[in-house]
Amino acid sequence: MKITSLDWVNLDTVLLDLDGTLLDLHFDNYFWMTHVPKRWAEITNGTEEECRTYLLKTYEDMRGTLDWYCLDYWSDRLQLDIVALKREVLEKVGLRPDADRFLRFLQGQNKEVILVTNGHRDGMDLKLAKTGITGHFDKIVSSHDYRAPKEQQLFWQRLKEEHAFDNSRALFLDDNQSVLRSAQIFGIGHLVQILQPDLQQPSHEVGDFPAIEHFAEILN
Repeated sequence: MKITSLDWVNLDTVLLDLDGTLLDLHFDNYFWMTHVPKRWAEITNGTEEECRTYLLKTYEDMRGTLDWYCLDYWSDRLQLDIVALKREVLEKVGLRPDADRFLRFLQGQNKEVILVTNGHRDGMDLKLAKTGITGHFDKIVSSHDYRAPKEQQLFWQRLKEEHAFDNSRALFLDDNQSVLRSAQIFGIGHLVQILQPDLQQPSHEVGDFPAIEHFAEILN
C-alpha cells in the first residue's frame, strides 16, 4: 500500500539504505549494465553486447550474496579496476528527489540516523563525497563490515549487537523487497519500500510493504 504519513513521535531510529533509496539507482544500473561491459569488451576483444549478455547472467547468479556487492570480487574476477571505472562516470551519481530535505528533516526531529548499505566502502565513499551527505548520519554501516549482506539475518544480528536500538521504534527504508523481508523477519517495526529507485525507469508495483515514490510523501 502507498503511505502518506508516519508516526514520527514513536520512532527513535531511522535506518536508511543508500543506492536506490537516498541515491538515484541510475548510476549503478548504468555502471554495471553499460560501462563495465564496455570496458570489459576492450580487454577481452569481445563485442560489447556479448560481454553485456555474459555479465548480466553472471550478476544474476551472484545476486543477494556478499560478493555481488563486493568491488574487490568483481575487480579480481573481471581483471578491471572497478573503483577507477566508477570514478570515470561519477558525474552520474545523484540524490533522489527530496533526499537531502528528508535527511535535514530527520536531524530536526532528533532521530538517530544510521546508513545501512550493502555497498562496498570504496564505492560508498566515492558517492558520499560526491553528494556531501556524510554529516547527516550518526553511524555508517556497510554489510562488508559484518561479512553478511542485508538479505541475511546475520547482518541484522551484528548491527543490533554493535548499535543497540529498539526494533519496535525503528524505521527502515530500502528499495529491495528481499532486504525488507529480512528486516521484517528480524523484527524491525516499521518498513517502507522505495518504489522508483532508478529515476529513469518506471516505478515498481506496490509489493508486500508500505511504499512511497518520493520522500516528500512522508515529510510531515
